[in-house]
Amino acid sequence: MRRTHLVFAALAWSASAILFNSWFPRAVQAEDAASVLPPLEAQLASDPDNLRSGSEYRRAVIRMGEYDRAIKFFEKLVADHPNAANAHLNYGFAYVDKVPVAGSITQVILANNALGEFAKSVALRPTWIGLYTRGNSYLYWPKIFGRASLGVADLEEAMKMQKADRKRRHHVRTYIALGDAHWKTDDLDKARAVWEEGLKQFPDHPQLKARLDKNGDDLQAVMDGVYDITKRIDTTLEELWAE
Repeated sequence: MRRTHLVFAALAWSASAILFNSWFPRAVQAEDAASVLPPLEAQLASDPDNLRSGSEYRRAVIRMGEYDRAIKFFEKLVADHPNAANAHLNYGFAYVDKVPVAGSITQVILANNALGEFAKSVALRPTWIGLYTRGNSYLYWPKIFGRASLGVADLEEAMKMQKADRKRRHHVRTYIALGDAHWKTDDLDKARAVWEEGLKQFPDHPQLKARLDKNGDDLQAVMDGVYDITKRIDTTLEELWAE
């Protein structure tokens, strides 16, 4: 089974936005972690449901490669604050953040753990980001698991939420992912209908155009590139508060 079919990613965000700074000497990384991470952890401990603070903390963690520290921190955070939906969401993202640097077997474990935290977040408070994230994560599982249909359900709920809101830049991601979910359930007509609707709302969007311009093996190649877990997924969520 191809490695790209073993795990999922939390979001279909741009992979180029956050790259692990592997050129930093380990001593510098350790020194930075000792000075930078504790204040961010203290801030989150006092405000565990703060999605943005959790995102900023994880950005620092990725920069320093302190994935296990972050996972351990969020494990305690949700234990202390089990009803903090965004703490569970950030905990799930912390698992996703580690996926590109883990071995294949560990990636599957990380994927399962992340999905569990996303599910807890949605159960506590079904938000657009929670539903989008869980829905998109299902798309990285092999067809044999039948999870793409679960992705359709979550992403359709996220679509309902965004259509009841004013149009925001990040809403294009639901059109992309929902179309992908239909494609993965072998309903190309629905997939193209969603992508086309998205292109009307977000003209000339490159990811939508790339899908609509391709067919057959060429479209498969686009999808293989999108759901390639060797690429880091941008889990910073910056677009949520950029507007």
